[in-house]
Amino acid sequence: MNGIKNYLMDMDGVILRGTTLIPGAIEFIQRLREQEIPFLILTNNSLYTARDLQMRLHNMGLDVPSEAIFTSALATAQFLNSQHPGGRAFVIGESGLTTALHDIGYILTDQTPEYVVLGETTTYSFARITLAIRFVSAGARFIATNPDVMGPGEGGIVPATGAIAALISAATGVKPYFVGKPNPLMMRTALHTLNAHSEESVMIGDRMDTDIVAGIESGLRTILVLTGVTAREQVERFPYRPTWIRESIAEIEV
Repeated sequence: MNGIKNYLMDMDGVILRGTTLIPGAIEFIQRLREQEIPFLILTNNSLYTARDLQMRLHNMGLDVPSEAIFTSALATAQFLNSQHPGGRAFVIGESGLTTALHDIGYILTDQTPEYVVLGETTTYSFARITLAIRFVSAGARFIATNPDVMGPGEGGIVPATGAIAALISAATGVKPYFVGKPNPLMMRTALHTLNAHSEESVMIGDRMDTDIVAGIESGLRTILVLTGVTAREQVERFPYRPTWIRESIAEIEV
């Protein structure tokens, strides 16, 4: 692992599982901070702000600065700011997304928006989905924070952004532009945030179809950890491979 100067890592399945830190995560982050190695913790979940997630990790016993957490909501806001600064958007989402859009100067409106921006939410409103469909049909550009169709919830899986995006697409015939993983855009935006180069960086993830493929397509080396959704025997099913496979983040040397 010579030449790696920057670390990008997924949150769920790498740092934590549900509401519990994965053994070795605290020590790994401490080693990075002690050696002043730049890193970002990534998540496709757009529900929460970086400060919300910082407090969540703190309550579990892991202290990181909020600047070290990068969400699909932040990536979406930076993308919109680069494409159309100061625009108007109709948003379906929670504080993680609305705060990120407010911070770049976007106006959130239900009056002739230029964009419909869809993110994670736990209170999907049929009325707001209907408005989104009407705006997209009328020509508003359709953006979604991430393509995940389901996620974990109390009692089982819950529909996620990709599932609601599919509903809007079915009604309008318009597919959204997904900003989050596996889109390499999120990885490149994260690297830009660190002022890092892909050849000197590594992506640590637990999913072959999001984390690892996004890292490969962004020119990063990749580490698959087996503490999330992917078992070692499943790796052979994919047409691409991670650079390294480790049982957990505790086995990664810095």
